[in-house]
Amino acid sequence: MGVRSGDTTQYARQKMNRVPPHIFITTPESLALSLFSPKFKEKFRDVEFVIIDEIHDLASNKRGELLSLILEFLQHNCSGITRIGLSATTEPIEEIANFLIGNEERGDIHVVEAESNKNLDMRVICPVSDLFSAPQEQVNERTYDIVEALVKEHRTTLVFTNTRSGAERVSSKLIERGILDLEAHHSSLSKESRLGVEERLKRGELKCAVSSTSLELGIDIGSIDLVIQVGSPKGIAKGLQRVGRSGHSVFATAKGRIIPMDIDDLVESLVLVKAAREKRLDRITIPSNSLDVLSQFITGISLEKKWDDREVFRMVRKSYCYRNLQERDYLKVLEYLSGGFEEGNVYSKIWWDKNEHSFGRKKSTRLIYFTNAGTIPEEADYDVFSVDNRHLGSLSEKFVEKLHRGDIFVLGARTYEFMRMRGNKIFIKDASGRKPTVPSWVGEMLPRTFDLSIEVGKFREELERRIREGTAEEFLREEYQADENSIRSVISYMENQMNFGIPTDKRLLIEGFIDKGNQFSVIFHFPFGRRVNDALSRVIAFNVSRTFSVNSRISLTDDGFMLTFNRRVDLGGNREDYPGNGSP
Repeated sequence: MGVRSGDTTQYARQKMNRVPPHIFITTPESLALSLFSPKFKEKFRDVEFVIIDEIHDLASNKRGELLSLILEFLQHNCSGITRIGLSATTEPIEEIANFLIGNEERGDIHVVEAESNKNLDMRVICPVSDLFSAPQEQVNERTYDIVEALVKEHRTTLVFTNTRSGAERVSSKLIERGILDLEAHHSSLSKESRLGVEERLKRGELKCAVSSTSLELGIDIGSIDLVIQVGSPKGIAKGLQRVGRSGHSVFATAKGRIIPMDIDDLVESLVLVKAAREKRLDRITIPSNSLDVLSQFITGISLEKKWDDREVFRMVRKSYCYRNLQERDYLKVLEYLSGGFEEGNVYSKIWWDKNEHSFGRKKSTRLIYFTNAGTIPEEADYDVFSVDNRHLGSLSEKFVEKLHRGDIFVLGARTYEFMRMRGNKIFIKDASGRKPTVPSWVGEMLPRTFDLSIEVGKFREELERRIREGTAEEFLREEYQADENSIRSVISYMENQMNFGIPTDKRLLIEGFIDKGNQFSVIFHFPFGRRVNDALSRVIAFNVSRTFSVNSRISLTDDGFMLTFNRRVDLGGNREDYPGNGSP
Protein backbone atom coordinates (compact mmCIF):
# COMPACT_ATOMS: atom_id res chain seq x y z
CA MET A 1 0.00 0.00 0.00
CA GLY A 2 1.33 3.41 -0.91
CA VAL A 3 1.49 6.61 1.10
CA ARG A 4 -0.04 9.87 -0.10
CA SER A 5 2.48 12.61 -0.81
CA GLY A 6 0.74 14.90 1.67
CA ASP A 7 0.75 12.38 4.57
CA THR A 8 3.48 13.54 6.95
CA THR A 9 2.65 11.54 10.08
CA GLN A 10 5.37 9.52 11.78
CA TYR A 11 3.42 6.32 11.07
CA ALA A 12 3.27 7.14 7.38
CA ARG A 13 7.00 7.84 7.23
CA GLN A 14 7.77 4.54 8.97
CA LYS A 15 5.44 2.65 6.66
CA MET A 16 7.01 4.29 3.59
CA ASN A 17 10.46 3.17 4.77
CA ARG A 18 9.30 -0.46 5.10
CA VAL A 19 7.08 -0.87 2.06
CA PRO A 20 8.33 -0.18 -1.49
CA PRO A 21 6.12 2.23 -3.47
CA HIS A 22 3.71 0.81 -6.02
CA ILE A 23 4.67 3.45 -8.60
CA PHE A 24 8.07 5.03 -9.08
CA ILE A 25 8.04 8.08 -11.40
CA THR A 26 11.49 8.98 -12.66
CA THR A 27 13.71 9.93 -15.60
CA PRO A 28 16.32 7.82 -17.44
CA GLU A 29 19.10 9.67 -15.61
CA SER A 30 17.61 9.22 -12.12
CA LEU A 31 16.78 5.58 -12.85
CA ALA A 32 20.38 4.95 -13.94
CA LEU A 33 21.56 6.37 -10.61
CA SER A 34 18.95 4.56 -8.51
CA LEU A 35 19.60 1.12 -9.96
CA PHE A 36 23.25 1.21 -8.91
CA SER A 37 22.67 2.79 -5.51
CA PRO A 38 22.96 0.31 -2.58
CA LYS A 39 19.85 1.72 -0.87
CA PHE A 40 17.66 1.59 -3.96
CA LYS A 41 18.68 -1.34 -6.12
CA GLU A 42 16.99 -4.04 -4.02
CA LYS A 43 13.65 -2.26 -4.37
CA PHE A 44 13.72 -2.87 -8.12
CA ARG A 45 13.95 -6.68 -7.91
CA ASP A 46 10.18 -7.17 -8.25
CA VAL A 47 9.41 -4.65 -11.00
CA GLU A 48 6.49 -5.83 -13.15
CA PHE A 49 5.77 -2.90 -15.48
CA VAL A 50 7.91 -0.21 -17.10
CA ILE A 51 5.85 2.57 -18.71
CA ILE A 52 7.70 5.04 -20.92
CA ASP A 53 5.62 8.14 -21.57
CA GLU A 54 6.42 10.37 -24.59
CA ILE A 55 8.62 7.56 -25.86
CA HIS A 56 9.24 9.32 -29.19
CA ASP A 57 11.06 12.13 -27.40
CA LEU A 58 13.52 9.71 -25.79
CA ALA A 59 14.03 7.27 -28.65
CA SER A 60 15.50 9.93 -30.93
CA ASN A 61 18.53 10.81 -28.78
CA LYS A 62 21.22 9.48 -26.47
CA ARG A 63 18.92 9.64 -23.45
CA GLY A 64 16.96 6.88 -25.18
CA GLU A 65 20.12 4.85 -25.81
CA LEU A 66 20.94 4.97 -22.11
CA LEU A 67 17.35 4.01 -21.26
CA SER A 68 17.46 1.05 -23.66
CA LEU A 69 20.52 -0.33 -21.85
CA ILE A 70 18.93 0.26 -18.44
CA LEU A 71 15.84 -1.67 -19.59
CA GLU A 72 18.00 -4.64 -20.54
CA PHE A 73 19.73 -4.50 -17.16
CA LEU A 74 16.32 -4.47 -15.45
CA GLN A 75 15.21 -7.39 -17.60
CA HIS A 76 18.41 -9.24 -16.68
CA ASN A 77 17.63 -8.91 -12.96
CA CYS A 78 13.83 -9.20 -13.08
CA SER A 79 11.83 -11.80 -14.93
CA GLY A 80 8.56 -11.04 -16.67
CA ILE A 81 8.73 -7.25 -17.02
CA THR A 82 6.00 -5.81 -19.23
CA ARG A 83 7.17 -2.79 -21.27
CA ILE A 84 4.64 -0.15 -22.30
CA GLY A 85 5.40 2.86 -24.50
CA LEU A 86 3.05 5.84 -24.88
CA SER A 87 3.07 8.69 -27.39
CA ALA A 88 0.59 10.87 -29.24
CA THR A 89 3.00 11.65 -32.10
CA THR A 90 4.93 8.57 -33.18
CA GLU A 91 6.36 7.92 -36.64
CA PRO A 92 7.33 5.29 -37.66
CA ILE A 93 5.43 3.37 -34.99
CA GLU A 94 7.06 0.01 -35.83
CA GLU A 95 10.52 1.44 -35.25
CA ILE A 96 9.47 2.85 -31.88
CA ALA A 97 8.07 -0.57 -30.97
CA ASN A 98 11.43 -2.16 -31.81
CA PHE A 99 13.19 0.39 -29.62
CA LEU A 100 10.86 -0.47 -26.74
CA ILE A 101 11.04 -4.27 -26.86
CA GLY A 102 14.73 -4.58 -27.77
CA ASN A 103 16.58 -7.03 -29.97
CA GLU A 104 15.15 -10.24 -28.54
CA GLU A 105 11.93 -12.21 -28.75
CA ARG A 106 9.77 -10.96 -25.87
CA GLY A 107 6.61 -13.02 -26.30
CA ASP A 108 3.33 -11.21 -26.96
CA ILE A 109 3.83 -7.81 -28.60
CA HIS A 110 0.93 -5.50 -29.34
CA VAL A 111 1.03 -2.22 -31.25
CA VAL A 112 -2.13 -0.21 -30.58
CA GLU A 113 -2.67 2.83 -32.78
CA ALA A 114 -5.76 4.67 -31.59
CA GLU A 115 -7.50 6.86 -34.15
CA SER A 116 -7.83 10.42 -32.90
CA ASN A 117 -11.07 12.19 -33.75
CA LYS A 118 -10.02 15.40 -32.04
CA ASN A 119 -10.70 18.53 -34.06
CA LEU A 120 -7.73 20.71 -34.96
CA ASP A 121 -7.94 24.46 -35.52
CA MET A 122 -4.38 25.43 -36.42
CA ARG A 123 -3.51 28.50 -38.50
CA VAL A 124 -0.67 30.87 -39.33
CA ILE A 125 -1.08 34.60 -38.65
CA CYS A 126 1.34 36.81 -40.58
CA PRO A 127 1.93 39.90 -38.38
CA VAL A 128 2.52 42.47 -41.19
CA SER A 129 1.32 43.04 -44.73
CA ASP A 130 4.68 42.12 -46.29
CA LEU A 131 6.98 40.15 -43.98
CA PHE A 132 9.67 40.04 -46.67
CA SER A 133 10.36 43.78 -46.61
CA ALA A 134 9.09 44.94 -43.19
CA PRO A 135 11.69 46.12 -40.61
CA GLN A 136 12.15 43.76 -37.66
CA GLU A 137 11.03 46.40 -35.12
CA GLN A 138 7.65 46.64 -36.84
CA VAL A 139 7.32 42.85 -36.96
CA ASN A 140 8.06 42.60 -33.24
CA GLU A 141 5.53 45.25 -32.23
CA ARG A 142 2.78 43.80 -34.40
CA THR A 143 3.52 40.33 -32.99
CA TYR A 144 3.02 41.58 -29.43
CA ASP A 145 -0.18 43.38 -30.54
CA ILE A 146 -1.57 40.12 -31.92
CA VAL A 147 -0.56 38.05 -28.89
CA GLU A 148 -2.10 40.63 -26.54
CA ALA A 149 -5.36 40.66 -28.46
CA LEU A 150 -5.60 36.86 -28.59
CA VAL A 151 -4.86 36.50 -24.88
CA LYS A 152 -7.60 39.00 -23.99
CA GLU A 153 -10.10 37.17 -26.24
CA HIS A 154 -9.61 33.82 -24.45
CA ARG A 155 -9.95 32.63 -20.88
CA THR A 156 -6.57 30.85 -20.59
CA THR A 157 -3.79 31.04 -23.18
CA LEU A 158 -0.51 29.14 -23.34
CA VAL A 159 2.25 30.90 -25.33
CA PHE A 160 5.27 28.93 -26.57
CA THR A 161 8.59 30.37 -27.63
CA ASN A 162 11.59 28.30 -28.70
CA THR A 163 14.02 29.71 -26.13
CA ARG A 164 14.07 30.58 -22.44
CA SER A 165 15.12 34.15 -23.17
CA GLY A 166 12.24 34.37 -25.65
CA ALA A 167 9.81 33.28 -22.94
CA GLU A 168 11.12 35.99 -20.61
CA ARG A 169 10.95 38.62 -23.35
CA VAL A 170 7.35 37.83 -24.32
CA SER A 171 6.32 37.68 -20.65
CA SER A 172 7.80 41.12 -19.98
CA LYS A 173 6.13 42.68 -23.01
CA LEU A 174 2.70 41.28 -22.11
CA ILE A 175 3.00 42.47 -18.51
CA GLU A 176 3.92 45.94 -19.79
CA ARG A 177 0.70 45.83 -21.82
CA GLY A 178 -1.42 45.14 -18.74
CA ILE A 179 -1.75 41.34 -18.72
CA LEU A 180 -0.88 40.76 -15.07
CA ASP A 181 -2.31 37.26 -14.43
CA LEU A 182 0.70 35.81 -16.24
CA GLU A 183 3.61 33.52 -15.36
CA ALA A 184 6.70 32.29 -17.19
CA HIS A 185 7.70 28.61 -17.12
CA HIS A 186 11.02 27.17 -18.30
CA SER A 187 13.81 24.85 -17.20
CA SER A 188 15.98 27.57 -15.64
CA LEU A 189 13.35 28.37 -13.04
CA SER A 190 13.43 26.50 -9.74
CA LYS A 191 11.32 23.38 -9.27
CA GLU A 192 9.15 25.21 -6.74
CA SER A 193 8.50 28.05 -9.22
CA ARG A 194 7.56 25.65 -12.02
CA LEU A 195 5.23 23.61 -9.82
CA GLY A 196 3.56 26.81 -8.63
CA VAL A 197 2.83 27.86 -12.22
CA GLU A 198 1.44 24.41 -13.06
CA GLU A 199 -0.84 24.44 -10.01
CA ARG A 200 -2.16 27.92 -10.85
CA LEU A 201 -2.88 26.76 -14.41
CA LYS A 202 -4.78 23.72 -13.12
CA ARG A 203 -6.87 25.90 -10.84
CA GLY A 204 -7.63 28.32 -13.68
CA GLU A 205 -6.01 31.27 -11.91
CA LEU A 206 -3.84 32.39 -14.84
CA LYS A 207 -4.88 34.38 -17.87
CA CYS A 208 -1.66 33.41 -19.66
CA ALA A 209 1.46 31.28 -19.22
CA VAL A 210 4.56 31.65 -21.40
CA SER A 211 6.88 28.68 -21.83
CA SER A 212 9.90 27.65 -23.89
CA THR A 213 9.58 23.85 -24.13
CA SER A 214 8.98 22.82 -20.51
CA LEU A 215 5.15 22.66 -20.77
CA GLU A 216 5.25 20.80 -24.06
CA LEU A 217 5.17 17.17 -22.92
CA GLY A 218 3.46 15.05 -20.33
CA ILE A 219 2.23 17.67 -17.86
CA ASP A 220 -1.42 18.02 -16.86
CA ILE A 221 -1.99 21.75 -16.93
CA GLY A 222 -5.75 21.87 -16.90
CA SER A 223 -8.01 23.66 -19.36
CA ILE A 224 -6.27 25.75 -22.05
CA ASP A 225 -8.38 27.57 -24.62
CA LEU A 226 -5.64 28.66 -27.01
CA VAL A 227 -2.00 27.89 -27.76
CA ILE A 228 0.09 30.58 -29.44
CA GLN A 229 3.45 29.71 -30.95
CA VAL A 230 5.78 32.69 -31.46
CA GLY A 231 7.98 31.54 -34.33
CA SER A 232 7.88 28.12 -35.97
CA PRO A 233 8.01 25.14 -33.55
CA LYS A 234 10.55 23.57 -35.97
CA GLY A 235 8.84 20.19 -36.22
CA ILE A 236 5.41 18.84 -37.19
CA ALA A 237 5.14 16.56 -34.15
CA LYS A 238 6.37 19.32 -31.86
CA GLY A 239 3.76 21.70 -33.25
CA LEU A 240 1.00 19.15 -32.68
CA GLN A 241 2.23 18.41 -29.16
CA ARG A 242 2.11 22.08 -28.26
CA VAL A 243 -1.28 22.83 -29.82
CA GLY A 244 -2.55 19.61 -28.22
CA ARG A 245 -2.13 21.27 -24.81
CA SER A 246 -5.43 23.04 -25.57
CA GLY A 247 -8.94 21.60 -25.81
CA HIS A 248 -8.48 18.69 -23.40
CA SER A 249 -12.18 18.16 -22.69
CA VAL A 250 -14.30 15.65 -24.63
CA PHE A 251 -15.21 16.84 -28.16
CA ALA A 252 -13.19 20.06 -27.66
CA THR A 253 -11.10 21.52 -30.45
CA ALA A 254 -7.35 21.93 -30.14
CA LYS A 255 -6.79 25.55 -31.12
CA GLY A 256 -3.40 26.95 -32.08
CA ARG A 257 -1.97 30.01 -33.84
CA ILE A 258 1.58 30.36 -35.17
CA ILE A 259 3.02 33.86 -35.58
CA PRO A 260 6.17 33.76 -37.77
CA MET A 261 8.96 36.22 -37.02
CA ASP A 262 10.64 36.39 -40.46
CA ILE A 263 9.97 35.34 -44.04
CA ASP A 264 11.67 31.91 -43.86
CA ASP A 265 9.79 31.32 -40.61
CA LEU A 266 6.55 32.05 -42.48
CA VAL A 267 7.29 29.54 -45.25
CA GLU A 268 8.23 26.93 -42.68
CA SER A 269 5.08 27.55 -40.62
CA LEU A 270 2.73 27.28 -43.62
CA VAL A 271 4.28 23.95 -44.62
CA LEU A 272 4.17 22.67 -41.04
CA VAL A 273 0.50 23.52 -40.49
CA LYS A 274 -0.55 21.84 -43.76
CA ALA A 275 1.34 18.66 -42.79
CA ALA A 276 -0.23 18.74 -39.30
CA ARG A 277 -3.75 18.98 -40.75
CA GLU A 278 -2.98 16.00 -42.96
CA LYS A 279 -1.64 14.08 -39.93
CA ARG A 280 1.82 13.62 -41.47
CA LEU A 281 4.48 13.48 -38.76
CA ASP A 282 8.26 13.77 -38.70
CA ARG A 283 9.98 10.41 -38.72
CA ILE A 284 12.39 9.98 -35.86
CA THR A 285 15.82 8.41 -36.25
CA ILE A 286 16.99 6.15 -33.44
CA PRO A 287 20.73 6.55 -32.74
CA SER A 288 22.85 3.44 -32.38
CA ASN A 289 26.18 2.20 -31.00
CA SER A 290 27.11 5.36 -29.10
CA LEU A 291 30.24 4.21 -27.30
CA ASP A 292 30.19 7.07 -24.77
CA VAL A 293 26.77 5.92 -23.53
CA LEU A 294 27.97 2.31 -23.48
CA SER A 295 31.01 3.37 -21.42
CA GLN A 296 28.74 5.03 -18.88
CA PHE A 297 26.52 1.95 -18.65
CA ILE A 298 29.44 -0.46 -18.17
CA THR A 299 30.87 1.79 -15.45
CA GLY A 300 27.46 1.77 -13.73
CA ILE A 301 26.90 -2.00 -13.75
CA SER A 302 30.44 -2.58 -12.52
CA LEU A 303 29.28 -1.14 -9.18
CA GLU A 304 26.93 -4.07 -8.66
CA LYS A 305 29.25 -7.08 -8.95
CA LYS A 306 32.08 -8.76 -10.83
CA TRP A 307 30.86 -9.40 -14.40
CA ASP A 308 31.73 -11.84 -17.16
CA ASP A 309 32.48 -9.56 -20.14
CA ARG A 310 30.85 -12.06 -22.54
CA GLU A 311 27.64 -12.04 -20.49
CA VAL A 312 27.52 -8.23 -20.59
CA PHE A 313 28.13 -8.19 -24.35
CA ARG A 314 25.12 -10.46 -24.86
CA MET A 315 23.02 -8.23 -22.59
CA VAL A 316 24.07 -5.05 -24.43
CA ARG A 317 23.29 -6.59 -27.82
CA LYS A 318 19.69 -7.17 -26.65
CA SER A 319 19.18 -3.40 -26.76
CA TYR A 320 17.74 -2.30 -30.10
CA CYS A 321 20.19 0.60 -30.15
CA TYR A 322 23.15 -1.79 -29.84
CA ARG A 323 21.88 -4.74 -31.87
CA ASN A 324 24.67 -4.27 -34.42
CA LEU A 325 27.47 -3.52 -31.95
CA GLN A 326 30.69 -5.21 -33.06
CA GLU A 327 32.60 -7.19 -30.45
CA ARG A 328 35.83 -5.39 -31.33
CA ASP A 329 34.20 -2.04 -30.50
CA TYR A 330 32.86 -3.44 -27.23
CA LEU A 331 36.34 -4.69 -26.28
CA LYS A 332 37.85 -1.30 -27.15
CA VAL A 333 35.42 0.31 -24.68
CA LEU A 334 36.57 -2.09 -21.96
CA GLU A 335 40.16 -1.32 -22.94
CA TYR A 336 39.50 2.40 -22.60
CA LEU A 337 37.64 2.12 -19.27
CA SER A 338 40.39 -0.04 -17.77
CA GLY A 339 43.11 2.44 -18.80
CA GLY A 340 44.66 0.07 -21.32
CA PHE A 341 45.12 2.54 -24.18
CA GLU A 342 48.79 3.00 -25.01
CA GLU A 343 48.20 6.40 -26.62
CA GLY A 344 47.09 9.30 -24.43
CA ASN A 345 46.86 9.66 -20.69
CA VAL A 346 43.67 7.69 -19.90
CA TYR A 347 43.11 6.78 -16.25
CA SER A 348 41.22 3.60 -15.44
CA LYS A 349 37.60 3.70 -14.26
CA ILE A 350 37.21 -0.08 -13.81
CA TRP A 351 39.49 -3.13 -13.75
CA TRP A 352 39.38 -5.74 -16.55
CA ASP A 353 41.02 -9.15 -16.62
CA LYS A 354 41.25 -10.21 -20.27
CA ASN A 355 42.31 -13.74 -19.45
CA GLU A 356 39.44 -14.40 -17.07
CA HIS A 357 36.97 -12.37 -19.21
CA SER A 358 35.87 -10.45 -16.12
CA PHE A 359 35.64 -6.83 -15.02
CA GLY A 360 34.47 -4.90 -11.97
CA ARG A 361 34.68 -1.68 -10.02
CA LYS A 362 37.65 0.05 -8.45
CA LYS A 363 37.59 2.19 -5.32
CA SER A 364 37.09 5.35 -7.37
CA THR A 365 34.41 3.94 -9.72
CA ARG A 366 31.37 4.93 -7.66
CA LEU A 367 32.44 8.57 -7.39
CA ILE A 368 33.28 8.72 -11.12
CA TYR A 369 29.91 7.24 -12.10
CA PHE A 370 27.67 9.28 -9.78
CA THR A 371 29.32 12.57 -10.72
CA ASN A 372 29.17 11.95 -14.49
CA ALA A 373 25.90 10.08 -15.09
CA GLY A 374 23.44 11.13 -17.80
CA THR A 375 23.65 12.37 -21.39
CA ILE A 376 22.19 15.89 -21.00
CA PRO A 377 24.97 18.42 -21.70
CA GLU A 378 25.93 20.41 -18.64
CA GLU A 379 25.66 24.18 -18.66
CA ALA A 380 27.81 26.51 -16.59
CA ASP A 381 24.92 28.10 -14.70
CA TYR A 382 24.70 30.12 -11.50
CA ASP A 383 21.95 29.41 -8.98
CA VAL A 384 19.78 32.42 -8.13
CA PHE A 385 18.53 33.08 -4.59
CA SER A 386 16.32 35.75 -3.07
CA VAL A 387 17.38 37.81 -0.05
CA ASP A 388 15.50 35.35 2.20
CA ASN A 389 17.48 32.47 0.62
CA ARG A 390 14.70 31.03 -1.57
CA HIS A 391 15.99 29.28 -4.70
CA LEU A 392 14.43 31.00 -7.74
CA GLY A 393 16.24 29.48 -10.70
CA SER A 394 19.51 29.79 -12.62
CA LEU A 395 21.32 32.13 -15.02
CA SER A 396 23.95 31.32 -17.65
CA GLU A 397 27.60 32.06 -16.96
CA LYS A 398 27.90 34.37 -19.98
CA PHE A 399 25.01 36.51 -18.76
CA VAL A 400 26.31 36.64 -15.19
CA GLU A 401 29.73 37.82 -16.41
CA LYS A 402 28.08 41.04 -17.63
CA LEU A 403 26.12 41.76 -14.43
CA HIS A 404 27.06 44.60 -12.11
CA ARG A 405 25.62 45.50 -8.73
CA GLY A 406 22.27 47.26 -9.21
CA ASP A 407 21.54 45.77 -12.69
CA ILE A 408 17.89 44.87 -13.30
CA PHE A 409 16.92 41.66 -15.12
CA VAL A 410 13.95 39.36 -15.69
CA LEU A 411 13.53 35.84 -14.34
CA GLY A 412 10.20 34.05 -14.29
CA ALA A 413 8.39 37.11 -15.69
CA ARG A 414 9.46 39.15 -12.65
CA THR A 415 12.09 41.89 -12.40
CA TYR A 416 14.94 41.60 -9.92
CA GLU A 417 17.99 43.64 -8.92
CA PHE A 418 21.40 41.98 -8.79
CA MET A 419 22.93 42.41 -5.33
CA ARG A 420 25.98 40.19 -4.98
CA MET A 421 27.62 36.93 -6.00
CA ARG A 422 29.16 34.31 -3.72
CA GLY A 423 30.81 31.36 -5.41
CA ASN A 424 28.29 30.01 -7.91
CA LYS A 425 25.34 31.71 -6.18
CA ILE A 426 23.63 34.94 -7.24
CA PHE A 427 21.63 36.94 -4.67
CA ILE A 428 18.87 39.25 -5.88
CA LYS A 429 15.99 41.36 -4.58
CA ASP A 430 12.62 42.40 -5.99
CA ALA A 431 12.67 45.30 -8.46
CA SER A 432 9.03 45.49 -9.57
CA GLY A 433 8.23 48.33 -11.93
CA ARG A 434 11.82 48.96 -13.05
CA LYS A 435 12.92 48.48 -16.68
CA PRO A 436 14.95 45.25 -17.07
CA THR A 437 17.32 43.60 -19.48
CA VAL A 438 16.51 40.00 -20.50
CA PRO A 439 18.60 37.00 -19.41
CA SER A 440 20.00 34.70 -22.06
CA TRP A 441 21.08 31.10 -21.96
CA VAL A 442 23.42 29.12 -24.24
CA GLY A 443 22.53 26.16 -26.47
CA GLU A 444 18.92 27.15 -27.05
CA MET A 445 18.29 27.01 -30.81
CA LEU A 446 15.87 24.25 -31.82
CA PRO A 447 16.86 22.55 -35.09
CA ARG A 448 14.24 22.10 -37.81
CA THR A 449 13.46 18.42 -38.37
CA PHE A 450 14.77 16.79 -41.54
CA ASP A 451 11.32 15.76 -42.82
CA LEU A 452 9.97 19.29 -42.41
CA SER A 453 13.08 20.64 -44.16
CA ILE A 454 12.45 18.39 -47.16
CA GLU A 455 8.83 19.55 -47.26
CA VAL A 456 10.00 23.18 -47.26
CA GLY A 457 12.23 22.41 -50.26
CA LYS A 458 9.33 20.78 -52.12
CA PHE A 459 7.07 23.74 -51.31
CA ARG A 460 9.57 26.19 -52.80
CA GLU A 461 9.76 24.20 -56.02
CA GLU A 462 5.98 23.92 -56.36
CA LEU A 463 5.36 27.59 -55.54
CA GLU A 464 7.90 28.71 -58.13
CA ARG A 465 6.00 26.69 -60.74
CA ARG A 466 2.68 28.15 -59.59
CA ILE A 467 4.03 31.71 -59.79
CA ARG A 468 5.11 31.13 -63.39
CA GLU A 469 1.65 29.73 -64.17
CA GLY A 470 -0.13 32.60 -62.40
CA THR A 471 -1.97 30.34 -59.90
CA ALA A 472 0.15 31.04 -56.80
CA GLU A 473 -2.46 33.03 -54.83
CA GLU A 474 -5.17 30.41 -55.32
CA PHE A 475 -2.68 27.65 -54.45
CA LEU A 476 -1.67 29.29 -51.14
CA ARG A 477 -5.23 30.23 -50.19
CA GLU A 478 -6.80 26.82 -50.87
CA GLU A 479 -3.98 24.35 -50.19
CA TYR A 480 -2.36 26.13 -47.23
CA GLN A 481 -5.27 28.26 -45.93
CA ALA A 482 -2.88 31.23 -45.91
CA ASP A 483 -4.15 34.67 -44.90
CA GLU A 484 -3.72 37.67 -47.22
CA ASN A 485 -0.59 38.92 -45.45
CA SER A 486 1.03 35.50 -45.81
CA ILE A 487 0.13 35.26 -49.50
CA ARG A 488 1.50 38.70 -50.25
CA SER A 489 4.70 38.11 -48.27
CA VAL A 490 5.57 34.67 -49.65
CA ILE A 491 4.93 35.59 -53.29
CA SER A 492 6.99 38.78 -52.94
CA TYR A 493 9.83 36.74 -51.41
CA MET A 494 9.76 34.04 -54.09
CA GLU A 495 9.46 36.44 -57.02
CA ASN A 496 12.52 38.33 -55.77
CA GLN A 497 14.50 35.12 -55.32
CA MET A 498 13.51 33.72 -58.73
CA ASN A 499 15.87 36.25 -60.32
CA PHE A 500 18.78 34.34 -58.79
CA GLY A 501 17.44 30.80 -58.32
CA ILE A 502 15.39 29.20 -55.57
CA PRO A 503 17.09 26.47 -53.49
CA THR A 504 14.92 23.36 -53.04
CA ASP A 505 15.46 19.85 -51.71
CA LYS A 506 16.84 18.94 -55.17
CA ARG A 507 18.47 22.19 -56.33
CA LEU A 508 21.22 23.67 -54.16
CA LEU A 509 22.83 27.09 -54.58
CA ILE A 510 26.28 28.37 -53.59
CA GLU A 511 26.83 32.11 -53.36
CA GLY A 512 29.96 34.21 -52.84
CA PHE A 513 29.80 37.18 -50.47
CA ILE A 514 32.23 39.90 -49.32
CA ASP A 515 31.19 41.85 -46.20
CA LYS A 516 32.08 45.41 -45.17
CA GLY A 517 35.07 44.15 -43.22
CA ASN A 518 36.48 42.62 -46.41
CA GLN A 519 35.84 39.09 -45.12
CA PHE A 520 35.35 36.51 -47.87
CA SER A 521 32.38 34.18 -47.35
CA VAL A 522 30.67 31.41 -49.26
CA ILE A 523 26.97 30.80 -48.52
CA PHE A 524 25.62 27.29 -49.11
CA HIS A 525 21.84 27.44 -49.54
CA PHE A 526 21.08 23.93 -48.28
CA PRO A 527 17.54 23.74 -46.77
CA PHE A 528 18.15 20.51 -44.84
CA GLY A 529 17.90 21.74 -41.25
CA ARG A 530 20.49 22.74 -38.70
CA ARG A 531 21.61 19.21 -37.78
CA VAL A 532 22.36 18.12 -41.36
CA ASN A 533 23.90 21.48 -42.20
CA ASP A 534 26.10 21.28 -39.11
CA ALA A 535 27.65 18.02 -40.34
CA LEU A 536 27.92 19.17 -43.98
CA SER A 537 29.49 22.50 -43.03
CA ARG A 538 32.21 20.82 -40.98
CA VAL A 539 33.11 18.38 -43.73
CA ILE A 540 33.19 21.08 -46.42
CA ALA A 541 35.08 23.57 -44.22
CA PHE A 542 37.70 20.94 -43.40
CA ASN A 543 38.28 20.05 -47.04
CA VAL A 544 38.30 23.67 -48.26
CA SER A 545 40.73 24.67 -45.51
CA ARG A 546 43.12 21.84 -46.40
CA THR A 547 42.84 22.29 -50.16
CA PHE A 548 43.31 26.07 -50.22
CA SER A 549 45.35 26.53 -47.01
CA VAL A 550 42.89 28.99 -45.46
CA ASN A 551 41.26 29.38 -42.06
CA SER A 552 37.48 29.11 -41.98
CA ARG A 553 34.65 30.13 -39.65
CA ILE A 554 31.21 28.49 -39.76
CA SER A 555 27.77 30.13 -39.33
CA LEU A 556 24.64 27.93 -39.37
CA THR A 557 20.90 28.18 -40.00
CA ASP A 558 18.21 25.66 -40.92
CA ASP A 559 18.30 26.91 -44.52
CA GLY A 560 22.03 26.90 -45.10
CA PHE A 561 25.47 27.69 -43.74
CA MET A 562 28.21 30.20 -44.41
CA LEU A 563 31.96 29.62 -44.46
CA THR A 564 34.06 32.74 -43.89
CA PHE A 565 37.73 32.77 -44.97
CA ASN A 566 40.67 35.09 -44.38
CA ARG A 567 41.24 35.45 -48.15
CA ARG A 568 39.39 34.89 -51.41
CA VAL A 569 38.74 31.28 -52.43
CA ASP A 570 37.59 30.49 -55.97
CA LEU A 571 35.54 27.36 -55.41
CA GLY A 572 34.60 27.25 -59.08
CA GLY A 573 38.24 27.18 -60.20
CA ASN A 574 40.76 24.41 -60.71
CA ARG A 575 42.22 23.33 -57.40
CA GLU A 576 45.55 22.39 -59.07
CA ASP A 577 46.17 26.18 -59.26
CA TYR A 578 46.19 26.49 -55.45
CA PRO A 579 48.52 25.50 -52.63
CA GLY A 580 47.67 22.17 -51.06
CA ASN A 581 46.48 20.66 -54.35
CA GLY A 582 45.86 16.97 -54.29
CA SER A 583 44.39 17.04 -50.79
CA PRO A 584 40.98 15.32 -50.59
